[in-house]
Amino acid sequence: MDRTKPARSIGILASLHPRRIMQILDDIDGSSPSYSLDRPQALRRVFTVLACVSLCLLLIHYLKYSSVFLELLKILSGVAEKSPNYLYLKLRQTGFLELVTYGWWTFWHIVGYVVIPAIVIRYLLRDKVVNFGWRWNTTSQHWRAYALLLSPILVFIVIASFNRDFLAHYPFYKQAGRSWFDFVAWELLYLTQFICLEFFFRGFFLQALRPAVGANAVWIMCVPYLMIHFPKLWPEAFGAISFGLFLGLLAMRSKSIWGGFFVHAGVAVGMDVASLVQQGRLPKVVWPF
Repeated sequence: MDRTKPARSIGILASLHPRRIMQILDDIDGSSPSYSLDRPQALRRVFTVLACVSLCLLLIHYLKYSSVFLELLKILSGVAEKSPNYLYLKLRQTGFLELVTYGWWTFWHIVGYVVIPAIVIRYLLRDKVVNFGWRWNTTSQHWRAYALLLSPILVFIVIASFNRDFLAHYPFYKQAGRSWFDFVAWELLYLTQFICLEFFFRGFFLQALRPAVGANAVWIMCVPYLMIHFPKLWPEAFGAISFGLFLGLLAMRSKSIWGGFFVHAGVAVGMDVASLVQQGRLPKVVWPF
């Protein structure tokens, strides 16, 4: 009889005990590069990182919306000496207006979550961007923890898919079930946003603060991570607290964003597919027209 699998399961579950979590945080604090900066350097590092985080979140929050994109179309129409609605009407005629507005949404996540932090890393922190979570590193060693984190969420998604509020909320792109092109294009935009998000919170945020404040970077990161979930359904916002904590711990140990990305990808695609299945709206054609 093979007793290794139950033992492993018990070991993973034991790692979720609050005492074990504090031990993991102590281990992170006791290893490099935690607290590798002297006090003046640490003060400047915290100021730089949190100022960047504040600016990026502000930028994304106010510029990502379709209303801003539509205002831009009006301005560009005026520059071209056309009626204010000229470009809007042209874009709507293509049948992909909503998809393009989500392209705008993704664009600002790329700018705020990746481009600006990358500039800060390169020119203010004097480091290489690849060192902030882009490498695979030891992610494979933690696959059981990521699977344990994802599995109950997928079960919850199946249960939640019977709820009307869930069906009305997902997918965000309401034409996702119109064709496989719509579905794939939307998921590519959606998942790109999650790569950017993981780099920002579990790459840049954690790894940049760790030399200054050690494992406390995880707790600091969890606060704005929770707050970006406030517009979503309350169970998702509530789950963001523990989700952010465990993904933060795993990212600290692996020094990689990729485990967190794959968990996010599984949740995001799972919610969209579950909603489309329940509504009988899975795509049936490749191209919508």
